[in-house]
Amino acid sequence: ILKCPGIFYAISFPASLYVLGGTACVLSGQPFDTAKVKMQTFPTMYKGFVDCFVRTYRQVGFQGLYHGTIPALVANIAENSVLFMSYGFCQQVVRRLAGKDHSMVLSDLEKAAAGSFASVFSSMVLCPVELVKCRLQAMYEMETSGKIVRGQHTVWSVIKGVLQSRGPLGMYQGFSSTLIREIPGYFFFFGGYEFSRTLFTQEGKSKEELGVFPLVVSGGFGGACLWLAVFPIDCVKSRIQVLSMTGKQSGFLKTFYSIVRNEGFTTLYSGLTPTLIRTFPANGALFLAYELSRKLMMKQFES
Repeated sequence: ILKCPGIFYAISFPASLYVLGGTACVLSGQPFDTAKVKMQTFPTMYKGFVDCFVRTYRQVGFQGLYHGTIPALVANIAENSVLFMSYGFCQQVVRRLAGKDHSMVLSDLEKAAAGSFASVFSSMVLCPVELVKCRLQAMYEMETSGKIVRGQHTVWSVIKGVLQSRGPLGMYQGFSSTLIREIPGYFFFFGGYEFSRTLFTQEGKSKEELGVFPLVVSGGFGGACLWLAVFPIDCVKSRIQVLSMTGKQSGFLKTFYSIVRNEGFTTLYSGLTPTLIRTFPANGALFLAYELSRKLMMKQFES
């Protein structure tokens, strides 16, 4: 790499895009994500996401909307780095399974399948970090509702508490729910993105020629497709990861049926509004960074 500065630049530039893009997305979108987790775990406590914002600000202060920012930032950068790195590899796997040559272009459906496969790898790094993030975001509600006497309010205290009570595997509470969410979710994520790019592509031209606006819109559309498809699963995951602070929590199916039976199916969509508000610009920027870095790397390796 030291002898090939072009390759070094092609590797470091995408990494810096993910770090800068991830930081911008988290700092701008964290209050919406915090509202989502609070509303998913305590749906009767807030009338809506605006009420959640206002009451959180009054009770905890502005910093209350940014609880869990550090693990959220780590999760964003780690997940997307692993996801898009695995996505390229999984495209080759899908290409082989479909019997296509390396030079042949995958269909939108095949790219969606590759994204779904790639999510398995990203889930492994995402679950432990999301466990810490969700607990920090809902810690105030856990205390005021009387579910716990005293909570842990720092990243390290949450990690230490999990390790002391459950051991290293305790960091993977909610992993099955994460997988159940990610695998179909990223099928719709990449599928929606590629479908939108196809609609933007004029006849006789290539998707590679699309400008910034179509890429951002397509990325946002892919993100919206993901959350609309799997939001109930994410609600169950948040419940499991937060409420497991009180002791052993039921698995995905039991938690899902308990919510539907006792609170109604619509409860599974608590927090959807702030999620959709956050996801469109965030995923638009994410895919823009991905396409720019991918094209840059292709140019560097071709030269």
